[in-house]
Amino acid sequence: MAKQKPFHNDDVVLDIHDRPKFGSWLGLSIQHLFSMFGSTVLVPILVGLNPGIALFSSGVGTLMYILITRHKIPAYMGSSFSFIVVMQSLMKTAGYPAIAQGTIAVGCVYLLVSLLVTLIGSDWIDKALPPIVVGPIVMVIGLSLASTAAKDATMNGNNYDLRFFAVAMLTMILTVIFNMYLRGFMSLVPILLGIVSGYVIAVLFGIVDFTPVMQAKWFALPNFQIPFINYHPGIYWGAIFSMAPIAFVTMSEHMGHIMVLNKLTKRNFFKDPGLSHTLAGDGTASIIAGLVGGPPVTSYGENIGVLAITRVHSIYVLGGAAFFAIVFSFVGKLSALIQSIPSPVIGGVSFLLFGVIASSGMRILIDNKIDFNSKRNLMIASAVLVIGIGNAYLQIGNFQFSGLAVATVLGIIMNLVLPKTAVNEK
Repeated sequence: MAKQKPFHNDDVVLDIHDRPKFGSWLGLSIQHLFSMFGSTVLVPILVGLNPGIALFSSGVGTLMYILITRHKIPAYMGSSFSFIVVMQSLMKTAGYPAIAQGTIAVGCVYLLVSLLVTLIGSDWIDKALPPIVVGPIVMVIGLSLASTAAKDATMNGNNYDLRFFAVAMLTMILTVIFNMYLRGFMSLVPILLGIVSGYVIAVLFGIVDFTPVMQAKWFALPNFQIPFINYHPGIYWGAIFSMAPIAFVTMSEHMGHIMVLNKLTKRNFFKDPGLSHTLAGDGTASIIAGLVGGPPVTSYGENIGVLAITRVHSIYVLGGAAFFAIVFSFVGKLSALIQSIPSPVIGGVSFLLFGVIASSGMRILIDNKIDFNSKRNLMIASAVLVIGIGNAYLQIGNFQFSGLAVATVLGIIMNLVLPKTAVNEK
C-alpha cells in the first residue's frame, strides 16, 4: 500500500514546511519580529522588568514551542498582557522572585491540563467548539484589540495628538498599497515595509526619540534573574494563587489562536500534533521565562495577522524570528532602535493585522454556511460578540477574567445547552 502524501496547502505562498531562500527568509523573519516587538517589550516595561529578558525568553520559548509541537504549528510566543495587574502588585511587594514563581506555576497549570488531554483525548473539542462558537470567538480576538490599535494611533500619553493619527493613517495606507501592488519578494513583506515607511514618516513628524539609541551599548547582557544564582527562591503562595488561575484565561485565548491557525492553514492542530502538545509547548515557554527573569508568555495575534496577510506560513520563518529575538536581546542598539518605533506606526499596522484576524472569524461562519435565521445561532453569536468585544470581564477578588475568556466559556455553554431549534420555531 502506497504511503499517503503529506498534505500541502497550495493556496499559500509558503506552506508550513516550505523553506524560503535565505534573503527572503531574513526579511520575512524580521517582519514577524517587528510585529510582536512592541507588545512583547511593553509588558515588562509596565511591570518594571528588563525588556531584554522578555525578548530573550520569547525567542527561546518560541523555539521550544516549535520543537514540542513537532514543527507543525506556525505560532510565536510573546509576553502575555493578562498577568500585568497581578505582576505590578507583586513587584511592589515581594519583587521578581514572586513573579517568577507565579510564572512557573502558570506553566505547570498548562502542563497538567496537557496531561489531562493526553489521558482523556481531545474529541470533546469538536463538540464544544463548532463553527457557530469558533467564528464569533475568532472575530472577538481581532476586534477586542481594536481599541488598543486606536489608542496607539491617536494618544500621545494621555492626550490626543493629530500627528500620531496622521502617522498611523499614512502607515496603514502605505501598507495597503504595498500589499496590493507589489510583486515578487516585496509582496511578501508588506508589514515590514509599512513599519519602515511609517518610521521614516514618524521621524519627519518629529515624534521619534533617538536618545535611547545613542545611549545604548552595542552589546548589553540582559539582566537575567535566575533562581539560586541571582536570588534565593522562597515559597510565595500569594503569587501562585494569584497567577495560576489566570492560566485558564490565557489557555482559552491560546485555543482561540489555534482555531484561527486551523482556518488559515487548512489543518486541524487539535488533532495533529494535538491539543496536548500545543498546551505543553505554551506551558514550557512560560516555565523557561520564569527561570530567566521574564513574564509569562502566550501565542500572539499580531503574528497570526502577519501569516494571514502574507500567506507565508513557513515554520522556518517563525523560527527565524525567534532566533533574531534572542540575538537582538543582546544587541543594545538594535533593541533600542526597535523600541524607538513610535506607537502610531504600530497602531497603523495593527488596524490591518487585527482586522484580518476578525475577518478570518467571519470566513469561518460563511464557509460553514451558518444559518442566522436560526434563533439558536443568533443568540450564541450575539452574546459572544458583544461580551467579548465590549470586554465584559469577570472580577473575583484579585482574579480578572477578560471579556474574551467570559465570551468563550459562555459560547461553549450556550452551544451545549440550547436546543437545536427554539420552541416557537417548530
